[in-house]
Amino acid sequence: RGMGTAMALPLLDAMAPALALAGERKPVPTRMAFIYVPNGKHMPDWTPAAEGDDWQLPYIMEPLAPVKDRLLVLTGLAQHHARANGDGPGDHARALSAFLTGAQPKKTHGADIQAGVSVDQVAARRVGQRTKFASLEYGCDPGAQAGNCDSGYSCSYSTNISWRTDTSPQAKEIDPKLAFERLFSNGPGPLGSQREKYRRSVLDYVLEDARDLKARLGIKDQRKLDEYLTSVRELERRVNGSVESTVAPPPEYPVPAGVPSDYAEHIRLMYDLLVLAFQGDLTRVSTFVVANEGSNRSYKFIDVPEGHHDLSHHGGDNEKQMKIRAINRFHVTQFAYFLEKLQGIQEGERTLLDNSMILYGSGIGDGNRHNHDDLPILVAGRGGDTIKPGRHVRFEKETPLNNLYLSMLDRMESSVDELGDSKGRLENLI
Repeated sequence: RGMGTAMALPLLDAMAPALALAGERKPVPTRMAFIYVPNGKHMPDWTPAAEGDDWQLPYIMEPLAPVKDRLLVLTGLAQHHARANGDGPGDHARALSAFLTGAQPKKTHGADIQAGVSVDQVAARRVGQRTKFASLEYGCDPGAQAGNCDSGYSCSYSTNISWRTDTSPQAKEIDPKLAFERLFSNGPGPLGSQREKYRRSVLDYVLEDARDLKARLGIKDQRKLDEYLTSVRELERRVNGSVESTVAPPPEYPVPAGVPSDYAEHIRLMYDLLVLAFQGDLTRVSTFVVANEGSNRSYKFIDVPEGHHDLSHHGGDNEKQMKIRAINRFHVTQFAYFLEKLQGIQEGERTLLDNSMILYGSGIGDGNRHNHDDLPILVAGRGGDTIKPGRHVRFEKETPLNNLYLSMLDRMESSVDELGDSKGRLENLI
């Protein structure tokens, strides 16, 4: 603590006795995150050919090679309520809003939106009181709570993945600077204005306290504390350096203040913030929408100038499909960066990735078909040694995706009997 602020710490060996006295059921908590990418995948280059533990990474997943033994690829899962079911067009809006809820969103572009409670918020209600933030919602594209974004569906549906109640989506933070301030300040107070005035790091306010703590730690904990404080310092430097203050954004795409113009850097900043939030046990539950559903972002920086959504309607054109898989691989490359960061942080006898369940996927399978079965889903991490990764598991067709969520909630001490269209639990995660 110092000068009106406080900073969370990573799990240190010295904390184990205190955690036991405090009544923590497990000395090392399990974390859960849901990472969403839009417009489906080029499925032939996503789905592994072999099943079980004798499988190879397909082209799109190749960047995940360093953490292949921490991956569980799940094929055959479906989100039935992302389908029209009599409501006509609007697959993109339904894909995102039903992805974590398993509920049929009400077709409306007015204020009377309705979906369902999302799996992340179910967990947040049960374990959120143990951390500074019950959950964190991140993204790279702005959210919206009104307007008509997809064939008569409110923009709320295609820009929000997390739903606190069936009528209240959780707004996501897309500005890494604001997200950083929220993580490492104590809310209203002089910290933000003081640092802007004097250009001082948040660490400057807690450094004396940190030095006192370090003197009372063992060698291993001292190294862990140094690594954590260094990563916070580096992230703060990058966040502060990312503000576009001299170059105006193009009029057709107004970038919010504090968001870097480099999309890859934006994604990585948000991933870095999530790593720090998990490492410091600031939250145990998070969502991250890498791009809103139906996004037509151009990827000129990887030689794909066309819009993502336009390309996803490839009509069987091979050139368009190759560009789609390039976009898919770009997203997976950023995800690999995140997982390797988690894998590099030691927590007791395991790593932060081992103590996590990170779901990555989309609510659409093939963007050209707009199908909501055989979804591209993978789970990274061991869930605190309750998941057996390093496998490709194929389920019976039409197995509800929400069955997976029930199993994940069990591992978060947040069990419920049903969620959305769930029909039971997935039994072969271990």
